[in-house]
Amino acid sequence: MTATLRRAATVAVPLAVVLGAAACGSSGSGGSGGSGGAGGVAIVAGENQYGDVASQIGGRFVSVYSVLSNPNTDPHTYEATPSTAAKVAAAQLLIENGVGYDSFMSKLASASPSSSRKVIDVQQLLGLPDSTPNPHLWYDPATMPAVARAITGDLSGLDPSHAATFRVNEAKFLASLRPWTDAIAAFKAKHPRIAAASTEPVGDYLLTAMGIDNLTPFSFQADVMNGTDPSPQAVSLVEDLLTRHKVKVFVYNQQVTDPLTQTILQTAVSAGVPVVGLYETMPAPGYDYQTWMMAELTAIEKAAVDGKSTQHL
Repeated sequence: MTATLRRAATVAVPLAVVLGAAACGSSGSGGSGGSGGAGGVAIVAGENQYGDVASQIGGRFVSVYSVLSNPNTDPHTYEATPSTAAKVAAAQLLIENGVGYDSFMSKLASASPSSSRKVIDVQQLLGLPDSTPNPHLWYDPATMPAVARAITGDLSGLDPSHAATFRVNEAKFLASLRPWTDAIAAFKAKHPRIAAASTEPVGDYLLTAMGIDNLTPFSFQADVMNGTDPSPQAVSLVEDLLTRHKVKVFVYNQQVTDPLTQTILQTAVSAGVPVVGLYETMPAPGYDYQTWMMAELTAIEKAAVDGKSTQHL
């Protein structure tokens, strides 16, 4: 079983319910994590970080509904509802992460097929195999520029009269990412050989981009991510990283905790290792994708350099 299977949120909606909901569906303008205008191209995103980018590019010419958007809940326990099925059925553009993370999107889309609907599967967009071990693709600085370009292309096809606006908004979005990517490069150049530990690989793409070495074995991260008990030896190894101060920062999934991760978190706190809680979905209100990513980077830098913890954004 790959490390991404637990990330596939379950779909507990019978096909008949899905089709019935589709019959009364509408394009929507918001809802869970929704944004954008009351009309225009109807977009459904599996996660609100993708929905936010779509809203920034589409502006008032799109209506965006994001399925996973609550930072206070575990995204992996999501069960699709008739309301979500109706949104998907009515959507002109779907955006899904792929890599098994949000398979409910493709299942719901298959239950209400449309020859005119466009689909952006980020995994496929990036050319990643199904065996990709870390599904948290949005933490990779290379991901959202590719997603933004795909959104612009699809929106321009669905609404050609506003293609010029979509291109302008895409350019603005890409420019707004530069402070984040510049800060990543600056950290990597200024703070080499920083070591970290973690519970699971939520922020691994960002840590790698920053030049931070995650010393936690990936087998341990994958076990935690998949809800499997790590071996006692692996747990002891991670605790040793903390108690013997082999790392400068401890990173954990702020949205998904259990007795084991809580114990390890407390071990880090007791050992005086700065901790950072990372989010799987974009915190709201007050954040867009780029400010969220900058906030996460800033929290990691404060922990690694200044010894200050940030458990909540």
